[in-house]
Amino acid sequence: MRSTHPTWRATAVGVALGIALAACGGGGPVVVASKNFVEQDILGELLAQELEATGVPVERRLHLGGTFVCHNALVEGEADVYVEYTGTAYTAILERTGTADPDSVLLVVESEYADRWDLAWGPPLGFENTFALVVRNADAESLELATISDLARVAPSMTAGFGPEFMAREDGYAGLARAYGFEFGDVRQLELGLMYRALEEGQIDVAVANSTDGQIAGLDLVVLRDDRQYFPPYQAAPVVRREILERHPAVWEVLVGLEGALDDVTMRELNHQVAVEGRDAAAVVRAWRESR
Repeated sequence: MRSTHPTWRATAVGVALGIALAACGGGGPVVVASKNFVEQDILGELLAQELEATGVPVERRLHLGGTFVCHNALVEGEADVYVEYTGTAYTAILERTGTADPDSVLLVVESEYADRWDLAWGPPLGFENTFALVVRNADAESLELATISDLARVAPSMTAGFGPEFMAREDGYAGLARAYGFEFGDVRQLELGLMYRALEEGQIDVAVANSTDGQIAGLDLVVLRDDRQYFPPYQAAPVVRREILERHPAVWEVLVGLEGALDDVTMRELNHQVAVEGRDAAAVVRAWRESR
C-alpha cells in the first residue's frame, strides 16, 4: 500500500517534476551504500537488486563503514542511498534526546535531513532494529535476568563487550549506564564481528547486539527487555539524495515499493542465513525476492 505521509507526498511531487528534467537511467549509476555489518549488507543488496530490476544502473559500495561514514558519503555526494535507522539518525546524527514515539522521531529526522542536507527519507521497510543487551541463556536462568534493570543487580561482577560506535554514541553506553544506574566490573571494546564469539567463549558476560541479529537464536542468547525504554525507536528506512531522484525518477518508485516489505521475523531469518549459515548475501536477497 502506498503511503500518504505528507513528506513522502511532497517528495513524490518533486520526483514527478524531475521526470520532466531527466530520463530514467541518465547521469550515471546510483551508488548504493551500506554500513559494515551483515544486516546492512543484506539491505544494501536489496536496494541494489530492486533498482537493477527496474533498469536503473547501480554501483555498490557495501560494507562502507559506520553510521557517520555512510551519512557523510551521502552529504558529500560519494553515495546516493543507504538504509538508516530513525533512532540512530535522531540521536547520533541530529544529537536529539527525549522521545520514544516512533512517529515523532520519524517526522523530526525527515524534516531536519531535508533542511540541512537535502536528503529524503523513504517509507520504513517494516521492521525495527534496536540496540539489545544479550546474555547467555544459562546466565539468564541462574541469575534471574529478564530486564536491563535485573542486569543492574549483578553488573559489578560481569564483563561487558560493546562496539566502538555504541561506546561513543549519545544513545550508547554512557547514557544507558546513567539511565539504569549500573557499572560493570569491566568493559571491553570489541568489533561487532568478534562480540558474539567472545560471548560464546565466556570472555565476556553481556554484549550489545542488534535486535534482529541472526546469532541471537543460533547461540541461544537472551535479549534483556529495555524496561525503562531508554532506547528510541529504530525503524529501518532508506535515505536518498534528492538530486538522484531528479536524475533517476524510478528510484523513488523502488523505495516506495519496499514500504513494509520486511518484518522483524523476516529480517532476523535473512540475517541468520548470512551470519550463521554462511550464505552469500546477494544470493539470500535474490531468493527472498523471488519468493515474494
